[in-house]
Amino acid sequence: MSAAPIAPPVSAPENTATSLISRLRDLVNPLTAGIVAVIVVCACVAVWLVSGHLPVGIVLGILIAAVAGVALLGMFAFTGETDILSGEGFQASDIVGALGEPAAVAAFDGHVLAVNPAWSDAGGGAKRLPQGEYAPALFVALREAKAQGTGRALVRLGGFDYEMVVSRLGEDLVLVRAASQGVLGNGLMLKHENPPTVQDDVFLPEVTETHKADLPEAVMDAFAEAAPFGAALVMGDDLFAARIKDFNTVFAALTEQVPDKLTGMAFGDLVTENSRAALTEKLVTHKSGPFDISLNVKSERALQIYVSHVSGGYSLYLFDVSEQKKLEQTLVQSQKMQAIGQVAGGMAHDFNNLLTGFKFRNDQLLLNHPLGDPSYEDLNGIRQIIARAEDLVRNLLAFARKQTVKRVTLNVGEMVSEAEVLLRRLVREDVKLETEYGRNLPNVHVDKGQMEMVMMNLVVNARDAMRAQGGGKVNIRAASQTQDEAKDYGWPEAPAQGAALIEVSDTGPGIPPEILAQVFEPFFTTKPLGEGTGLGLSTVHGIIAQAGGHIQIVSPPGKGATFRIFLPVWIEAEKPEADAKPEPAAKPVPKDLSGVGRILFVEDEQIVRGIAAHLLRQRGYEVLEAEDGEEALAIIEAEEGRFDLLISDVIMPGMDGPSMLKLARPILGDVPVMFISGYAESEFSDLLEAEQNISFLPKPLDIKTLAERVKEQLAA
Repeated sequence: MSAAPIAPPVSAPENTATSLISRLRDLVNPLTAGIVAVIVVCACVAVWLVSGHLPVGIVLGILIAAVAGVALLGMFAFTGETDILSGEGFQASDIVGALGEPAAVAAFDGHVLAVNPAWSDAGGGAKRLPQGEYAPALFVALREAKAQGTGRALVRLGGFDYEMVVSRLGEDLVLVRAASQGVLGNGLMLKHENPPTVQDDVFLPEVTETHKADLPEAVMDAFAEAAPFGAALVMGDDLFAARIKDFNTVFAALTEQVPDKLTGMAFGDLVTENSRAALTEKLVTHKSGPFDISLNVKSERALQIYVSHVSGGYSLYLFDVSEQKKLEQTLVQSQKMQAIGQVAGGMAHDFNNLLTGFKFRNDQLLLNHPLGDPSYEDLNGIRQIIARAEDLVRNLLAFARKQTVKRVTLNVGEMVSEAEVLLRRLVREDVKLETEYGRNLPNVHVDKGQMEMVMMNLVVNARDAMRAQGGGKVNIRAASQTQDEAKDYGWPEAPAQGAALIEVSDTGPGIPPEILAQVFEPFFTTKPLGEGTGLGLSTVHGIIAQAGGHIQIVSPPGKGATFRIFLPVWIEAEKPEADAKPEPAAKPVPKDLSGVGRILFVEDEQIVRGIAAHLLRQRGYEVLEAEDGEEALAIIEAEEGRFDLLISDVIMPGMDGPSMLKLARPILGDVPVMFISGYAESEFSDLLEAEQNISFLPKPLDIKTLAERVKEQLAA
């Protein structure tokens, strides 16, 4: 329910007479009396000098003319903005000064006549009402105020958004109040209680239901005709049955109608059926907008409409908000992917701990039940299941960009050539695989296994997409691009050194436009139930992002899909020449995994900690356990740092592994430290820049790998 409109004065002649009497009263003062006296004396002297005598009638005539002239001069020649407002029955400075919230009195053309200090402090010091992107909403609010007495709009004032309540004052003025602070960027009117109606017997006339303002005349003004948004005037009681009477060129362009045909057309014929029903529900709220609307047009524009009542019909204002909607969708998609990535990373971390416990137990049982034992086949089957679970965890971590990577410098052409042998085994006879790459291709710094996984996922997806049409062709192309070429081709943030392009295209049916934005979401798949996990493309997206690259999809309807992978060109840093040193002999892999030494094992997951400590004790080590960083520090202090090796998880409740090590290093001295984690080493490597004698072992672990690394560290 909107605030009661402030009606204009009931009787304009009465206000005018009152104003004139008030001004005459103000003119009666010594100054004006002196001016009149001087004028009368001078005029009488002039008449006497000319005619030689001075009749009483002439003196009275001169006196009356002088008084009238001074009165008219005072009332009209020196009338200021305060006098104009007073002529309407108001005192602007007193009105806005009595309000605590930012307020201003302005004309309907947006010219500001008076403001209060709160308006100036809020940043509204301009001579006009706020303009720019908020002008359409404010324009509609002014029209509503002129028609109905009050209007509302969400408008930026200074550095904040406010809901402006526009109330009509007289025939030509409005009171604009920043009634409450708005919510930035939501594009919706606030749903708070209506502000109290301004009432003051001195300045504002009493409002009654019988004196509400009449609706304005239904005409298209010059501002609407030249506006950069669509404007139209429709006549009729029902909005959708109303006929279009007048419109501007932008309205015709947005509705994609010929101007001659548009005149007289029912507005409902332009609106889709679903949008018509939604708009009908919104109009019941008695708000003017903005409302989302869909028109029967070929172009896919995002449009919003404002609806304002006029005499005998409606004024419509149509705005193209396509760019704004695209930005909103991009932001929402980015936030959703980030949130899912955090969840996926956390799930993978916890699952890694469970898999480590499974592997430890299974490896121990395999040692007790070797090949030939009746239980060996079952235990080996469990190991294969664990390996499949590890692949799933790696996919989750790749999507979350927290996978452990081993990057090497590879030539793009050689990488595609080596992957081609593997990829040909994946395609069927009805699918032809072609590769296209030349010489002198750039190097990239990536994980080779991950890049093979990327190409494998894309080729398998292309193969499955072409199954229904009986086969087709998959093409893998590698090329080198400069920064400008990469930007033009689809990577706006291409680095200065240029990019290496790997393009995987197929001749399948392509990806429908309605699902194109969803293909990189985890667990989204178009394959039948049981044939896809929905993690393939999300894994590809995570791997490319973790490598510092970019992936783009191009899929014209019915012409197949093309995945463009951009990777930054790797430039080797020049190193100063140094004396050649003999290559150190490779360390032999220890056959005997037993050993001697004191180990502190820090792990918050009891399953991993308990089993690992037990297995290490079986191999001759003395192992002390701690469930978090605080307990580990207490043990180190109690033992005075007498340990040969510290094994610690990285992410733990409370104090993490790197923070614990920094506090414990003065006590431990040069004791080697082995960190274990399901996250990539790069996630926490910056926390260990100043540390020495550090190694890293990714989860999930197996007992053989753990025992080998422990013996290597103690031997070093």
